[in-house]
Amino acid sequence: MWYNNILETIGNTPLVKINKITKDLPCTVLAKIETTNPGNSIKDRMALKMIEDAEKAGKLKPGYTIIEGTSGNTGMGLAIASVIKGYHCVFTTTDKQSKEKVDALRAFNAEVIVCPTNVDPEDPRSYYSVSSRLEKEIPNSWKPNQYDNLSNSQAHYEQTGPEIWEQTQGKITHLVVGVGTGGTICGTGRYLKEKNPNIKVLGIDTYGSVFKKYKETGIFDKNEIYPYITEGIGEDFLPQNVDFSIIDHFEKVTDKDAAIMTRRIPREEGIFVGNSAGSAMAGLMQMRNMFKKDDVVVVIFHDHGTRYLGKMFNDDWMRDRGFLVNTSPKATDLIEGHKHLKLVTAKDTDLINDVINKMRKFDISQIPILNNEGEFVGSLNDSHVYSKLLENAELRNAKVSEIMQAAFPFVHAESPVEEISKLINKENNAVLVKTLIGDIHIITKQDIIDAIV
Repeated sequence: MWYNNILETIGNTPLVKINKITKDLPCTVLAKIETTNPGNSIKDRMALKMIEDAEKAGKLKPGYTIIEGTSGNTGMGLAIASVIKGYHCVFTTTDKQSKEKVDALRAFNAEVIVCPTNVDPEDPRSYYSVSSRLEKEIPNSWKPNQYDNLSNSQAHYEQTGPEIWEQTQGKITHLVVGVGTGGTICGTGRYLKEKNPNIKVLGIDTYGSVFKKYKETGIFDKNEIYPYITEGIGEDFLPQNVDFSIIDHFEKVTDKDAAIMTRRIPREEGIFVGNSAGSAMAGLMQMRNMFKKDDVVVVIFHDHGTRYLGKMFNDDWMRDRGFLVNTSPKATDLIEGHKHLKLVTAKDTDLINDVINKMRKFDISQIPILNNEGEFVGSLNDSHVYSKLLENAELRNAKVSEIMQAAFPFVHAESPVEEISKLINKENNAVLVKTLIGDIHIITKQDIIDAIV
């Protein structure tokens, strides 16, 4: 069997159990892996639905230009469909979106205009306003307007909801979804609630977005609006696809918690997903008290991690924003300042005086000792040599083997600083570590002090 084109592969995405991250929860947590769609995101579903509905309505005709404001994923779905159907695409997006998203859109021959994030939706520079202006200026153009186009939520009512119901055999009790346009959560949630009104639909919001307060108070508070880093969820206006009557609860997640969880998912579950999935999982964990034994919680994993390689999966980006979790330094971290230097050693047959001179030359206070076979058989530190020479100055001309101490122990490259520090004491001044490429380095008290101070 084959498909006639790539659009026929959209949907029927797998449902996968989450194990390690949720091991302390009483419920079963299942992730809907939307990265298996051809555009690697859930937005492929609604992008195709909006295009097909527009074609049926006569709003979109052969040779037209599709213009849309997008955070990247909807644009990808529209671009893929346009390649097959013969449309041209012009997308506006914000400067907070990852470079990978913009580059991916351009790979499908789409034009991408990057607009400032920190402006009101009504500002003529906003990506909403720019896309609306371009629709008026470019002849034979159509703007899907994913936020207010109800074909968005309808796609999930017709596809995502039924898939989840069938895959869980109707056992789903909670649906957890990041809320941006509202199409995914409201279309899916509407279908599931029709099947079972007791299913709880839980929306993930971000700080800087208006959704949570509006749901709880009915007040649209502009003071809630401020720039945030999290991508794909939250808004500073109320899209028509957000049906607040379907969403039972909104949970806000910080940018930092979302970013940290985004990195945890591939490391602990082997599933490479993006920032909105990190937000959803972080929110799910914050809501742990809502779940009980025998509950079946489905969380949507919206898009692929490759779209965030320059952001959440980049250590420098995380560190610059204070998001990188402070973990204990490992052996490989402790040698960072001198890993480019060759380890200084001595032979057990060398004269003690020669070894003293070598230690002075390299300004080191301890040195590993090798035998003729290249094995580490001992060590010397300057305090020990000093005390021995005070007892007998003639030892200066003796072989190292006569006064050498025990060999420095080896530690694994991933050993944490707490483990290493226990090995360095009065009797033992250092440890050795072998890197993955086979180089051997020494770790001293000073290396540990430099790492923790």
